[in-house]
Amino acid sequence: MLAVQHARQIGFPAAIAGFIATLIGYASSAAIVYQAAAAAGVGADEIGGWFTALGLAMGVSSLGLSLWYRQPILTAWSTPGAAMLATSLDGVTLAQTIGIFIFTNLLIMLCGITGLFARLMKVIPQAITAAMLAGILLRFGLQAFGGLQTDLMLCGLMCGCWLLARRLLPRYAIIMTLLAGLLVTLARGDLHLAQPLLTLRWPTFIMPSFSLPALLGVGLPFFLVTMASQNAPGIATLQAHGYTAPVSTLIGWSGLIALLLSPFGGFSVCLAAITAAICMSEEVHPDRNKRWLAAAMAGFFYLLAGVFGGAVGLLLTALPITLIHTLAGLALLATLTNSIQRALHQEETRDAAMVTFLVTASGVTLAGVGAPFWGLIAGMLVWLILSSHRLR
Repeated sequence: MLAVQHARQIGFPAAIAGFIATLIGYASSAAIVYQAAAAAGVGADEIGGWFTALGLAMGVSSLGLSLWYRQPILTAWSTPGAAMLATSLDGVTLAQTIGIFIFTNLLIMLCGITGLFARLMKVIPQAITAAMLAGILLRFGLQAFGGLQTDLMLCGLMCGCWLLARRLLPRYAIIMTLLAGLLVTLARGDLHLAQPLLTLRWPTFIMPSFSLPALLGVGLPFFLVTMASQNAPGIATLQAHGYTAPVSTLIGWSGLIALLLSPFGGFSVCLAAITAAICMSEEVHPDRNKRWLAAAMAGFFYLLAGVFGGAVGLLLTALPITLIHTLAGLALLATLTNSIQRALHQEETRDAAMVTFLVTASGVTLAGVGAPFWGLIAGMLVWLILSSHRLR
């Protein structure tokens, strides 16, 4: 009887909203996480364990925080962060990658504990962090259409489906694109599963190793990208819908959960923005104080996805690489566009942002430190010199 009462309280719209938020979160960026894990040197059998760790982390945090605060607090992995990892881990060992995760999530947790989040975001101009992210994402945008040369049918049909869905069903454009890619793959017999799809894969502990060049070249930009491009929009989404959960506490808890799971592949747990907005709309419930039920249901579906994370990993490893690249590039197209727009919006920071973008996109490595770090340094240097000149 109690279970029936709880089911009635949740309501069908809230359950559907939670399911859609989870589905969009996985469909739009699981391919990017897969590329990040592959770049880190994770084997095909272990990638499923990473998805298990991430699903369980997002499920526990979303369900726990929503229940505690009675607000629609949804977490997610950092999609921009995963994109950065996928393009920045050349020459970095798996143990060093885990060290980067620990370093980054420790910084995020400390930002939450000390309340430095808001002040930290004011130190570096938003245009420069946006330009750094745009430089990181540029490779994904190019890969989205590079498949036209190697596999015209698959890439062309996926691009066409994405365009049509963006016109008719924009919220589900990536899901429809994924389905189109899967149908072409199945029709051609290109899906090669080495094991049963429902094989369980539990995360395994990886001993971390810490390298100063890796922490500076990848860890610090990863931290900034995660805070500026994931946590900041997540907080803004909550506040825009009238919710007042404590910012520092949310950042601290998400950082702590990610820190605990870092040795198992849990590279990030952040506040969601786009998928969280699905759980905050009037369609979920007329009473704004009851929309947290949708985020709680999303946490439940995250837990289910985590238990079957091995299936997600196996499916992604069995798909053609053209499908992965096209899906990831199209999924990040809006983020790339918004990053470029924010980078070039203000004239006084435009030169610094463009330098940041070009240095980051160049892929240059100096003293063992990767391009995102040098793009950030170059952009800050240009901004400081030009801003001091304007002040004079």
